[in-house]
Order: sequence, then structure tokens, then C-alpha cells
Amino acid sequence: MKCLSCETFSLNIICKTCQEKLLRPSFHKRELADGFYNYSFYSFTEIEEFLTSKYYFHGDRVFNTLGKLSFKKFAQNFEFEQLVYSIGIDEHTRHEFSQTAILSKHLKSKYIKPLYGKCKATNIVKYAGKDLEFRKKNKRKFDIKVSNKSIILVDDLITTGTTILEAKKACEEKNNQVLFCLTLADAKI
Repeated sequence: MKCLSCETFSLNIICKTCQEKLLRPSFHKRELADGFYNYSFYSFTEIEEFLTSKYYFHGDRVFNTLGKLSFKKFAQNFEFEQLVYSIGIDEHTRHEFSQTAILSKHLKSKYIKPLYGKCKATNIVKYAGKDLEFRKKNKRKFDIKVSNKSIILVDDLITTGTTILEAKKACEEKNNQVLFCLTLADAKI
């Protein structure tokens, strides 16, 4: 198979050279609400071609690679005084996989346990390319199936932060403590 980036022969969907040269994560922090932060590993422009793979059959392999390079390394360095649960925002499947579930899976550690299918929108609203006003008028209405837990929210991309704040609010209504959110990329950096 060919590397998606450089098109050289590779046994990986993204060759090791491209992983080292193009996908070295950095850590970005954005405050979404008073004292509540989103942390991301890349800017949107750095990995745009890889993020859009979620619309194709090979996206699960791309997201597994990105998850190993960023989320897994984060989990190896994360410590907390109690067990924390990672929850993918709106885990729905495209081409038989959920990108947020894949990312959450890579957070598994001594301190983090992924939970699946616990945060799903009850309505289908497509936010891609929509402005903040549209997002505020058309809320996702999340159904949260977990309570009384410490949570890390997981998503692939942050643009306005509206989806993350909606998920946080829905989680808190079920008596969960949302510590922060992790995303692969931030569209504003």
C-alpha cells in the first residue's frame, strides 16, 4: 500500500517517516468556559487531510495512527487521584467506525478507562461549515448514559467549542464532573 501523505510504499497507512516528520504532536490549550479547557495536539491545517479520512473506509486506520501518536502518549503521562472515564462526543459510526471511540480507546491507562456509546446526540445536525450562530440555534441535544463519574470528553476537532460545551453541560446534568476535553486538532490555531 502507499502512504497517504508521501505515496511511498509502506505497510502503514501513514509511513513511519511521515509520522515522525509531519505528525509530531504539540500541545495546545484553549479556555472554553471559566476554568474549563480543551487540549489539542495539532492545528487543523497540520492534519486536515488526515481528519477528512473519517468520511472514507480507511479512516479507522488513520485515526488509529493519530490516536497512538497523540492520545496514547498523553495517557502514558496522565495521573489522577482516582479513575477517570473518557467519553467520545457523539459516537456514531461512519464506514463502520467512530473516530471519537477510536481516540478514546487510546486513552486507556491505569488512570483512564474509556466508556463507549455514552454521549450521543438525539438529533442529527451537521455542523460542518456552519457558523457559531447556526450552531447555537441548532443544539445537538445529547443523551448521556453515565452518571457520578469524573470524565474527559473526546472529540476529533474543535472549531467554535459549542459541541464540547453542550456535551459538558449534558454530562454535568447527570452529576458528572467534566475535567477537560481532548481533541486531535484545533481549527483556531
